[in-house]
Amino acid sequence: MGGSSSTASAPAEARELREQEALASAALSLPLLRAVFSRSADLAATLSLPPTSFRSAPPLETPAHFQDLLASLGPTIASLFFPRGASEDAGAGGWLGFLKGFNSCCARARASLPLAVLLRVYAAACAAAGAPCGVQFRPGEDGGGDEEGGKVVGELAPGEIAVLLSMCWVMAWSGLAPRVSGGEEGGKGEAVLLPDVSHLVLSALVSAGAVADDEGVWGWEVSGAGKGVSVQEFTSWVISTVPGLGNCLSRYVQDRFRSSESDPAKQESSVSTGNTTFDTCDAYLLTRGRAWSISLSVRNTLSEKFLSASVIGMDTGDLLYRSSLHGKGLSRFWSCVEGYKGPALILLSAFSNSGSENVDAGRKWGIGVLTEDGFENKDTFYGSSGFLCATYPIFRMLLPSGKEKNIMYCHLHTQLKTYEATPKPLGLAFGGSIGNERIFIDEDFSKVTIRHHAVDKTYQHGSLIPNQGYLPVEASILDFEVWGLGGQTTKRQQDIFKKREDIFSGQRRKIDLAAFGNWEDSPEKMMMDMVSDPNKARREER
Repeated sequence: MGGSSSTASAPAEARELREQEALASAALSLPLLRAVFSRSADLAATLSLPPTSFRSAPPLETPAHFQDLLASLGPTIASLFFPRGASEDAGAGGWLGFLKGFNSCCARARASLPLAVLLRVYAAACAAAGAPCGVQFRPGEDGGGDEEGGKVVGELAPGEIAVLLSMCWVMAWSGLAPRVSGGEEGGKGEAVLLPDVSHLVLSALVSAGAVADDEGVWGWEVSGAGKGVSVQEFTSWVISTVPGLGNCLSRYVQDRFRSSESDPAKQESSVSTGNTTFDTCDAYLLTRGRAWSISLSVRNTLSEKFLSASVIGMDTGDLLYRSSLHGKGLSRFWSCVEGYKGPALILLSAFSNSGSENVDAGRKWGIGVLTEDGFENKDTFYGSSGFLCATYPIFRMLLPSGKEKNIMYCHLHTQLKTYEATPKPLGLAFGGSIGNERIFIDEDFSKVTIRHHAVDKTYQHGSLIPNQGYLPVEASILDFEVWGLGGQTTKRQQDIFKKREDIFSGQRRKIDLAAFGNWEDSPEKMMMDMVSDPNKARREER
């Protein structure tokens, strides 16, 4: 009987092994996983971050336990998902257990499960580092400790949300910049500067109702004490606003496995270490923190572009237009973006003049538009896809609703002006309809008007600025940026278009004097003489 039961369990185990291998191969190749498994005696070192120190931008201070939290990240993941190394069981059972652990943190699953696994890792890492943490993992009723049978409960304080988000960014940083020259604490180099995530923390608190989306957002600071957010509320906010956050752990584990099998010499040469502090990147409206927020929100190929920008900064060659550099106005804007037929990000900062409030009173806010259709000079709306987002003081992404396609409107007068009985407005607009645009920027780029989402069927409902209300809000524009996201090919095509237009413009301005013949005998001279003195006696030559 014992032999028959053993024979019966063999096909079941083989079937389970095939299922686990098929699931794991969707994330990483099986040869790479087998190579990692063969050296899995010390997976804690493989899954650990490079020895690097990090610091927050002033006036924020890096928590004292943050470095310890990062140091415990690798051992925590190894103990939770890979408790047995290859040295203990190198047979089929050990390989199956390794695959199960890998699939537990890296296999594709519904949106809430990867986030729950991430929170479980965060809670365990905090416990190992002795850091304060308001969340904890409760195993299932069977007490097996399986993450699918248990759940994460508790509450995240504002400071803990900031630490969790910063930890997730460091995990993404480790995959894109695995080597920082002199970054080790106590070394010669400077510490890596963490991006500002306060707009994300405030967005989570506003979503949960812990901070009112009106006067409460002005002057709010992460370091200040305040009401926390429950795990359920935090999960709802992540799924609706930054769904990519749940994939940070899976991406981190896969990046660490790939880096352990890559050639160190190639890895070292492929990473630029010229700028490790990123102090110059946040001089633009597209800060590294905002770039990372957008990368977590969009679900297309542009996500990788923004993720890279959050680590190494945007390439200044992708900056198509900046009002402080190129001057304000629709015509100056058009001279910089004309011919660019690729995705672009439009950002602006403004302040509302309500009563005695001004920019010095801290009433600045920022919004952005992500369009995938380039720019056209038309008196009608156009476009196939786009996103609206609030970038400051809170972050909020508004996706297309699918009801209408009034994505973008860009209209300016050309040199060939014609009479219009009902002239269309000159300016830049997004959403809504002509005359009732969701966002409208005037021809001079001095004013922006934000209307309530009730007038717009193109983008999802939601306020773009704090304390917006139902009436249109008119504000003064402080700065305006346009970033091209189409890559070098799209920029090269725009350069070719501009050169061709310059040639055509030069040809139109060029006058061929030989085509006019002799001026003295021309009809034009006779008409000019008649206009100057019509009573002058003239002799007709026969």
